[in-house]
Amino acid sequence: MENKEQEKLQKQDIMRHSMSHVFGKALCSLYKGTKLTIGPAIEDGFYYDFDLNESITPQHMAQITAKMKEIIEANEDFKKEVVTRKRALELFKDNPYKTELIKDLPENEEVSIYYLGDDWFDLCRGPHVENTKFLRNFAYKFNKVSGAYWRGDSKNKMLQRAYFYGFDDKQKLKEHLNMLAEAEKRDNRKLGKELGLFTFMPEYAVGMPFFLEKGLIVKNQLADYWKDLHKRQGYKEIETPIILNRKLWEVSGHWDNYKAGMYSLSIDDEDYAIKPMSCPGALLLYKEKIHSYKEFPLKLAELGRVHRHEMSGAIGGLMRVRSFVQDDAHIFLTERQVEAEVISIIENLVNPIYKMFGLDFAKIEISTMPERHIGTKADWDIAEQALKLALDKLKIKYIINEGDGAFYGPKIDFHIKDSIGRAWQCGTIQYDMNLPGRFGLKYADKDGVFQVPIMLHRAVYGSLERFMGILIEHFAGEFPFWLSPVQVGIVPVSEQNNEYAQKIYEQLAAGKLRCEADLSDNGMGKKVNEYRVNKVPYVLILGDKEQADKTVSVKIRGGKQINDIKLKDFIKILKDLNDSKCLKLAEEF
Repeated sequence: MENKEQEKLQKQDIMRHSMSHVFGKALCSLYKGTKLTIGPAIEDGFYYDFDLNESITPQHMAQITAKMKEIIEANEDFKKEVVTRKRALELFKDNPYKTELIKDLPENEEVSIYYLGDDWFDLCRGPHVENTKFLRNFAYKFNKVSGAYWRGDSKNKMLQRAYFYGFDDKQKLKEHLNMLAEAEKRDNRKLGKELGLFTFMPEYAVGMPFFLEKGLIVKNQLADYWKDLHKRQGYKEIETPIILNRKLWEVSGHWDNYKAGMYSLSIDDEDYAIKPMSCPGALLLYKEKIHSYKEFPLKLAELGRVHRHEMSGAIGGLMRVRSFVQDDAHIFLTERQVEAEVISIIENLVNPIYKMFGLDFAKIEISTMPERHIGTKADWDIAEQALKLALDKLKIKYIINEGDGAFYGPKIDFHIKDSIGRAWQCGTIQYDMNLPGRFGLKYADKDGVFQVPIMLHRAVYGSLERFMGILIEHFAGEFPFWLSPVQVGIVPVSEQNNEYAQKIYEQLAAGKLRCEADLSDNGMGKKVNEYRVNKVPYVLILGDKEQADKTVSVKIRGGKQINDIKLKDFIKILKDLNDSKCLKLAEEF
């Protein structure tokens, strides 16, 4: 079943890539002088980058898509032809982008072109469908045109990029478009502003969020839950400096392998960098004393503030920021302990945390040795095998992501699926057999001989900011009770009930419940609606009857209202909700 599903996805990608050629041919036939660059299949469709003096807008797309339909209906063949490098350079002599790609190909790699019909061809490895008739039922829709630097380098020319959604049947396209509409409603940038959680001030700090009081409550709740869970799992919480000397980053390898993503500065005529990750600080703290194998696994956890120079075009809401708190941990252990510890991390942290928020796995990947790496191939093989054995023992299905490991070791990446089916990469477990040795870390084994430990890098949220952004969209702003910035709103029916409302507020606050009492001159309906818009779980309506009977009436998020409830019963149930961290609101009191 799994192989059949994989085959279907591969077939869909072939159709998407074939459609990008259909678009390319349509564009070239309508706009002379078009210089095509690359046009790959992507997760939800395809795109093509092109250089054209005229700006293509959505208004042009009716004509372009009509031409695409014409090409498909013409039953044109896709034909592959292998040519010499010299011949390829002749064919694309008027296209500097294709010429550059040809020259960059390895000497031993064949150069292939694909014809679409008899009169149009493109540089391409393929594969493609045999004939455009196989694309007749392919469902596609123009998405947008945006700018894209050639080869993703801001030093290069800005090209145009046309995006299309594309699926192998109409129902899938319809479902995808419905999902996108729902995602737009849930956008963390939109809800973050509406709910008063966070803001951005790009004129002062590009890609660095400012958290308002309500947003910080959510963030702190996530942090407190994380700390409590880690304490119970035997982690020792640490804190390391944000700015560290260049010498440290040279030892770690980040200065050579990650410098483009780091912010550097000079202090007292020496180079420093703001940390993009917390690993080197944890390694320094390990060296503060002599360690024995009896302490292993030694688990150091840090909610560390880090900064990364993300490309400005990649920044968006809380999902991709330049300043964030990473829920980092570094575990020092022996090679023989790795498999058991990876299993423990998954069973005691990864699974419980994601389950707590109702998040399922979309996929799990093992990323292997990248081209640019440190350490020997033999060490990488041992490390990759240890990660595979742990997942195999847990009977967890995973895929191999070739060449995408960290520069210091292979890793397991956990992709979670939210309530509308989107996948997000959050947690990671990374096997590091290099940095401990580079930093001179040692431990005494059972014979008193000093050895170099293995280190596991590990995060579950990934970052508090990004995970919070995912949760905002996952819950559409309707947080579970324990995460809600305001848990209870209090609305007196009239001014005569204000004093009673204040007393209720004090009792709720004494029970460590986050509440607000609206004693303003606004009408009751407006007050209730304000709390509804802000997605407050419970709103108390306090009128003369409630005041006389010493009770409360409760309006539950979603519309249900329950009258004449004793306050002590209400408080007890809400405390239980806080303690249990239940996803659902209580509807019986």
